[in-house]
Amino acid sequence: METVAKAGWSGKTITLWVLRILAGAIFLAASFMKLSGQQQMVDEFAIIGLGQGFRYVTGLLELVGGVAVLIPRFSPLGALLLLCVDAGAFVTQIAILHMDWIHTIVIGALLVAVIALQRPALKALIGR
Repeated sequence: METVAKAGWSGKTITLWVLRILAGAIFLAASFMKLSGQQQMVDEFAIIGLGQGFRYVTGLLELVGGVAVLIPRFSPLGALLLLCVDAGAFVTQIAILHMDWIHTIVIGALLVAVIALQRPALKALIGR
């Protein structure tokens, strides 16, 4: 039986994949809740006051980012997109919803780790 080390999977690679899968799962689940019209999401977006169309836009951004973060070539860009969505969620939780906001900090830290572990790939994608 071939070991992980012999297969060429370093600790960094394994960590990155675990973080990618976590981020993808979190945002794909959130996207499903928004796009399928779960009552909790409908109610929260009604409180936000930007209309239900904003729920669909947010759900689509989470869907695109959640899929992109799982594709190695696009993973850094997907994580950046999701970090922007997460920052918006943080501000919304603090300023409008007045609900638990600590999860947005934890998810943001996870996304920053995904981005940091892929800095060379991100630089290559943006041409620097």
